[in-house]
Amino acid sequence: MEGTISPCGAALAKLTAQGKKIKMEARASHAPTLHTVHISRRTAVNGVYAAIYAAAIMALLYHHALTLLHSTTLSSSFFISLCLLISDLVLASMWAMTQTFRMRLVYRNEFPENIKKVAKESEFPALDVFICTADPQKEPAMSVVNTAISVMAYDYPTEKLSVYVSDDGGSALTLFALMEAAKFASHWLPFCRKNNVVERSPEAYFAANHYSSSLKSESQKIKIMYDSMKDRVEKVVERGKVGQAELEHINGGTEVEAFKKYWSEGFTRSQHPSVIEVILQNTQDKDITGHFLPNLIYVSRQKSTTSPHNFKAGALNVLIRVSATMTNAPIFLVLDCDMYSNDPKTPLRQLCYFLGHQAIPNLGFVQFPQRFHGINKNDIYASEYKYIFRLDPKGFDGLAGSNFNGTGCFFHRRALFGSPLSFQPPEIAELEPYNIVKRPIKSQEVLALADRVSSCTYEKHTYWGSKIGFRYGSLVEDYYTSFRLHCGGWTSIFCDPERPAFLGDAPINLVDILNQTKRWSIGLLEVGFSKYSPITFGIRSLGLRMGLAYSNIAFWPTWSIPITIYAFLPQLALIKGFPIFPKVSETWFLLYMFLGLGAYGHNLIIYVLEEGTVQNWWNDQRMWMIRGLSSYLFGLVEYFLKCFGISTQGFNVTSKVVEDEQSKRYEQGIFEFGVPSPIFVPLTMAAILNLVSFFVGIVQIIRGSKLMEELFVQMFIAGYFALNFWPIYDSVFLRSDKGKLPSKTTVLAAFLTWIVYKASGFILRN
Repeated sequence: MEGTISPCGAALAKLTAQGKKIKMEARASHAPTLHTVHISRRTAVNGVYAAIYAAAIMALLYHHALTLLHSTTLSSSFFISLCLLISDLVLASMWAMTQTFRMRLVYRNEFPENIKKVAKESEFPALDVFICTADPQKEPAMSVVNTAISVMAYDYPTEKLSVYVSDDGGSALTLFALMEAAKFASHWLPFCRKNNVVERSPEAYFAANHYSSSLKSESQKIKIMYDSMKDRVEKVVERGKVGQAELEHINGGTEVEAFKKYWSEGFTRSQHPSVIEVILQNTQDKDITGHFLPNLIYVSRQKSTTSPHNFKAGALNVLIRVSATMTNAPIFLVLDCDMYSNDPKTPLRQLCYFLGHQAIPNLGFVQFPQRFHGINKNDIYASEYKYIFRLDPKGFDGLAGSNFNGTGCFFHRRALFGSPLSFQPPEIAELEPYNIVKRPIKSQEVLALADRVSSCTYEKHTYWGSKIGFRYGSLVEDYYTSFRLHCGGWTSIFCDPERPAFLGDAPINLVDILNQTKRWSIGLLEVGFSKYSPITFGIRSLGLRMGLAYSNIAFWPTWSIPITIYAFLPQLALIKGFPIFPKVSETWFLLYMFLGLGAYGHNLIIYVLEEGTVQNWWNDQRMWMIRGLSSYLFGLVEYFLKCFGISTQGFNVTSKVVEDEQSKRYEQGIFEFGVPSPIFVPLTMAAILNLVSFFVGIVQIIRGSKLMEELFVQMFIAGYFALNFWPIYDSVFLRSDKGKLPSKTTVLAAFLTWIVYKASGFILRN
């Protein structure tokens, strides 16, 4: 049974011996090096720092325990000490979990130029690409087009490349856009081959505008074709339907029939049959130079209002089954619709790990980081997620491997069918990972089987989502799936080349960013408190360090507990003139100073060493604080409401549509609030309270100089929070544009802050 098998004992010894044998053979044969790995030189320094900081944390907790013991039960001192103890316990726990993967960072290099010295192109494994989209209104159709074209243009044998686009919204607009993309690809792919174009996304290539004058004439013709296609697609999307004029522009009666056959009366987003349309077939369709084009297949799984949708995990499992019936490539790439390929040699990079005598035993997947284009100079929303997408995975790679981040990941298909030491067979032989497809993908038998395995009832009474495929049970299917794969004995690799393999769109609206993080928070807690919790099941299966590493991610939303306590409690006490921290002259004050400066200083050093800037680091820690008072807090509350059966908001697609005014404000580094969302209320409350308490503290100090020594820490905390909340003050007092914080949110937050202040009077009694 899955869950009982772990990479330990005799099995681990066997796999380790195999790995050593492979390396010895590679050295003996002097074969070309495909990849190298080295451990960060900062490992020893990190260990010393962690030991000293851990001792300081223990001293702080001891201080809290003493204060609590000497406080009268139910007194103000007892309540405050208890809150501070809880807050610092959470901070200490999260810090300790973080050290498990920050201590030993791993850096890798690949040599894709050596791949062809190891294997001929005819020996390359077939590659399937899964592109996921769900809503053409929030995820522009042209983003899907550019992503699809960029991977179709990979430096990879086209007869071994297949691109599947999953349209979970079941939109005729997306299918039309892909048909247009297929026609343009017949010109674009030869252009890229001939001129060795690196930026294979047409939009990115033309936006860069750095092509040489010798190519200008040819590239201008291509650009005219692209602009014409883009205009047709965007007009159709704006109109909301594919008209007769567009149908007439499509070549081939079967393609036109697809629109008439599927998008008839009764077809809705949540109730429709499976739609599988082979747009390009690599054994028939050729580009303008006579080279075969890659397969391009549109897939929209069957939807029913009475059947579970399982969101992205469900769509990916359908793609696994549909692709198995058509091409069944041993490796597949999972890609979001807005993450276009930025390096045509990326498939060769992942082969450096999957292929040849340097292949890594039980390698399940190779994860590339999420990188983004169009982020403003100082990344005001910390959209780069440097720690999550680039730094932390290197630490995970030093343990059992990086976790799956939802996109930019190459999977070994076999990894989705059980552990390396056992195999969970699917229901029919055609879905087995090693099955060889012998029929053409357009044959009636193949299409009929593909339609069958994409039905909304197919998974009933099967292991899909539990033991096979991407796992169900969490809104963050990426995190949960990689956790279960690692628990089953698979390893993974984090591949972070100098040139980003993929580039995507980052949200530039604060409410979209916070709602996205809130959804992640709910999904992570669903795993954290499940029977497969990393803190219990994970530690048993993976060992202490990797289990705690995954636990750190699962319990991210608990950051909201200390952030909220420190954003409100010291400030309320400051207004009342109630000291709650050690005096400046006391020894314990030095401990607080060391812990605060040590945490932020170490964080800053790591950030800058990973190619960051001080300004970007400041914005990153500010957004950590903002998320703690909004998305993490709301995610925590919504999860527990779900536990009690109270309905909450489900999966929402983050909008990638950008308005001109929003874009201008974003480029200027101005926060975009715009809409009256409840998620802004606690954030605005904290901003008001910290500003007021800081000025009240100054007045109190002026009146009695002795208070300065007692209230310094509280003054510092209030001032630090207020400094981070500058975008809110700017929005409330200085701005008049549409992106400012709505007045009703400010008024409501002010009223609730006054209630909290009045309520605190019953607790904080002098």
